[in-house]
Amino acid sequence: MTTEAQDEPSPPETGPPRHLAHTWEEARQAAFDAATPIPAGPVALELALGRRLDRDIVALHDMPHYASSAMDGWAVNGTGPWIPVEPGTPLAPHQASPIVTGGLIPPGGKSVLRSESAVLGEDEEGLPILMTGGTARPGEPRTGQHVRKAGEEALEGDVLVTAGVVLNPAHLALAALAGYDELVVQGRPLVRLLLTGSEVVEHGVPLPGQVRDTFGPQLPAVVEMLGGIAGGQQRIGDSYADWLAGLEDVVPEAPGAPDLPADVVITTGGTGRSRTDHLRRAVAELGGRLIIDGVAMRPGHQAVLAELPDGRFVLGLPGNPLAVMITLSTIGAPLLAALGHAALPAVQEVPCGTVLEPEPGPTRLMPFRLLYGMASPAQHTGPGMMRGLAAADGVMVVPPHGVQLGELVPAFALPWGPPIPPLPDPSAKAKPRSGGRTERTTAKPAASGPVDWSALLG
Repeated sequence: MTTEAQDEPSPPETGPPRHLAHTWEEARQAAFDAATPIPAGPVALELALGRRLDRDIVALHDMPHYASSAMDGWAVNGTGPWIPVEPGTPLAPHQASPIVTGGLIPPGGKSVLRSESAVLGEDEEGLPILMTGGTARPGEPRTGQHVRKAGEEALEGDVLVTAGVVLNPAHLALAALAGYDELVVQGRPLVRLLLTGSEVVEHGVPLPGQVRDTFGPQLPAVVEMLGGIAGGQQRIGDSYADWLAGLEDVVPEAPGAPDLPADVVITTGGTGRSRTDHLRRAVAELGGRLIIDGVAMRPGHQAVLAELPDGRFVLGLPGNPLAVMITLSTIGAPLLAALGHAALPAVQEVPCGTVLEPEPGPTRLMPFRLLYGMASPAQHTGPGMMRGLAAADGVMVVPPHGVQLGELVPAFALPWGPPIPPLPDPSAKAKPRSGGRTERTTAKPAASGPVDWSALLG
C-alpha cells in the first residue's frame, strides 16, 4: 500500500493483546543486536570494489615476473655497432634484435637502445648493421638502461595490501597484477526488494488513483549507501498468496541480480493491521519470528522486523515515501551495519533552531536544515512527501515533551549526506582576531526574545 492511510491510526483490534511498540532507541538497538556479522568470503575482482579486505594481498609471483623493455627499440648485448638478428633470438655479444615496449628481453639482452637513438646502416661488405645516432647520448645505452627488471615492483611473497582497507580501483588492478582472480573480503548483506501496490505505475505522470513508483529508483542506491548489496527487486500483487510466494526462499529472476540467496528482504507496504495487510501473517506461515512489531515513532510507526527460519531477515517498511526512509534509517541502517561488520550508526546532538511544542505520543522524526549551525524543521514533510527530505541535512529525534529554542536534540545524518557537524568545544580558547590589539569595542545589544530561524526556510 502506498496511501497515507499507512501512517494513520489503525482501528481497534480484537483478540489477544499485543506487546507495546519499541521506543525509537530500543528499535535501533534491537535491530543491531539481532544480527551477527556475515563471515568473510572470496569474491571476484570485479565485485570487490568498495569491500573491506579480510586477508592480505600477497604477491603470488615476482612483479613484473620477467624482464621487459621500457621502450620501443632494440635489445642489445654489449657495445655497438651491432649485428641485427630476428626478434626473440638469444643475443651474443654485439648482436641486437627489435623489441617493443613491454616485450620480453631475450636471453643475452643487456639493455635497450631507443628507436630514436638507433640508425640502421651497412658495413664494408654491405651487410646490415645497427649503430647509435639520432638523439643518442654518449655512452648510450648503459647496461640495464630502459629495461624493467623482474621483481623491481615486488618479489613473490611481499605484502601488497594489508587486510582491513576498503578496496579501491587501484587495489583491484594491483591484485590482478599480483595474480589474483578473487579476493577474500568481509561479508556484506545481500538485500532484495519486494515492492507492492497495485496502484503503482513505474513510468510517466500517474492518473488520479495511481501513484508513481518512488521506491524502485531510490531503495537500491540507499541500500548500497548503508553497506548492503542491492540484489534486485521484484514487484508483487497485494494478495496473501502473492506475499507468501514473494517471501519464499527462492532466488527471483531479477535482471542483473546476483544468483545468490538474500540475507535481507525489504518489503514496502503491508505492515498495517487491516485485512489487506499480509506481512505478519506470511511471516508466521513461514515459521518466522517478529523482532520488532511497531515503533513508537512518527512517521513509520508500523515498521516490522522479522527473522525467518532460514536466517533471512525481513524488514517491513510502511507504504509512504517519507515513512520508508525514516524506517530504513531507524531499523535498516543498524541491521545492515551489524551484518556488514560496522558499528551502530552514530547519533549526534544539534541545537534546535525553533521551539517544538510538546505532543504526547510517539517520538517525532523531523527532517531538518542547518541554518547558522542550528537545526530548523524542513518544510513539505508529510508522510507521502519527499520534497522536504530531498533538501534536508539530517533528521531530528524529537521527544514527546518537545524542544526549546537552542536546546540540544538527537539527530542523525541521511545516508546520502555528509555527517552532522560536531558541536564546538566550549573549552577551546577563542583565537584573537588580530595580534596585539587590545582596544575594546562596544558590542551590539542582543535582540530581545527568542529568534526562530525556521522562517528563513521559505
